[in-house]
Parts: sequence; C-alpha cells; structure tokens
Amino acid sequence: MAGMIRKLLISGVASKVVQEARKPHNQAKIKKAFADFQAKRSGGKGGTGRH
Repeated sequence: MAGMIRKLLISGVASKVVQEARKPHNQAKIKKAFADFQAKRSGGKGGTGRH
C-alpha cells in the first residue's frame, strides 16, 4: 500500500517538473544551469580547481 502511494506521489512530482520545464523562461534557466555544470566539470571558466 505504501509503495503505491509513493509511486503516485513521485508521478505527480514528475508531471509538475515536466510542466514547468516546458515554459520558455524555465527552459532558458535550465540551459544556463546545464552549461554552467558542464563548464564546471570540464574545468572551464571560473571555478575553484584543486591543484
């Protein structure tokens, strides 16, 4: 029973995330965050790398 409630909750949260991700202003935020993350991982602009 608890597993079913958990799945319903996760599915509700996932659908809300998808709805928000479809909005144009949120798409720009997502793209910027993704680009920043990739730059950080590849040792790109800025960041505090350990030497």
